[in-house]
Amino acid sequence: MKQGILFDLDGTLWDSSEEVAVSWEEALAKRPDVTKEITTEMVQGVMGKSMYEIADILFGEYDIATRRKLLEYCCEEENKYIRRHGGQLQKGLEDTLQKLKELGYHLYIVSNCQVGYIEAFLEYHKLEAYFEDYESFGKTGREKGYNIRLVKERNHLEQAVYVGDTQGDYLAAKEAGVPFIHAKTGYGTIEAQVPYITELPELPKEAEKFFSKISEKVL
Repeated sequence: MKQGILFDLDGTLWDSSEEVAVSWEEALAKRPDVTKEITTEMVQGVMGKSMYEIADILFGEYDIATRRKLLEYCCEEENKYIRRHGGQLQKGLEDTLQKLKELGYHLYIVSNCQVGYIEAFLEYHKLEAYFEDYESFGKTGREKGYNIRLVKERNHLEQAVYVGDTQGDYLAAKEAGVPFIHAKTGYGTIEAQVPYITELPELPKEAEKFFSKISEKVL
């Protein structure tokens, strides 16, 4: 039986909020037509939201067309910066991924980010070998629930779980019809009783327990 673990990225696998804030500050400093300060706290406050939502929140004083152009520009500069500097990986990330692969799980990433962001994460930290597929809002233009279901279906997963850190992640998984594990490593709380981990090295054990329960229900 093909079992897959789909991951959110920001707050779940790493924290790039400081690097993103620096890259946006540097990008906007090159734009004399824009007066806007971007802080790490502001970036953390929009992590997990779709790109259009981020544009509306961070550039709300501009018209919609300008907001989206500014977002596109900042995201392009952000990708370049992340490729050079990376971000802060969650404790025990690579060891956890290795253990999950050894246990036979297939690993994926689904994020609300722009095209190039997941790629920058994988390339800088040399984690490409662990993930078989990934999807983003930037590529499909669709919300996370749709993308979770898309990855599950195109990889022919018979059983799957989504691991994320925010209420939005939980709702997206619910929309996709995929069970959810809360990673309390990140930015949010979940308004529901769900399985959880407090740090990534707990995930292999939690995944085994989780998939065993699913298999028992099937039988």
